[in-house]
Amino acid sequence: MIGYVTLGTNNYDKSAKFYDELFGSMGAKRVIEGDTFIAWSTSESAPAVSIIKPYDGKKATVGNGVMVALVFDSTAKVDALYKKAMALGAKDEGKPGLRGGNFYAAYFRDLDGNKLNAFCMA
Repeated sequence: MIGYVTLGTNNYDKSAKFYDELFGSMGAKRVIEGDTFIAWSTSESAPAVSIIKPYDGKKATVGNGVMVALVFDSTAKVDALYKKAMALGAKDEGKPGLRGGNFYAAYFRDLDGNKLNAFCMA
């Protein structure tokens, strides 16, 4: 149902490097790119996460309550992505762990302040 999610950035090159390394650690790569937009995915037909310079030329801002959730098939992969994000300079928003029932998740903010979640059903 979801084709892609777009996150605004104020530092395109720095953000691109962050996501190249972060998403590369989970087997994703750039599937579309241009002067103002890059999308990463695990395949050309799978949903993607992208960065963009805002079209209106104004400063990118973080949406309050907006979050991108990345699904994994193990707690070890959730832990690994969270650890990679922290090493790349992300801000902790909730260390990996169970969040009720079998929902295992970790939360962080990228270099522009966009909130992401890595999760699995443990």
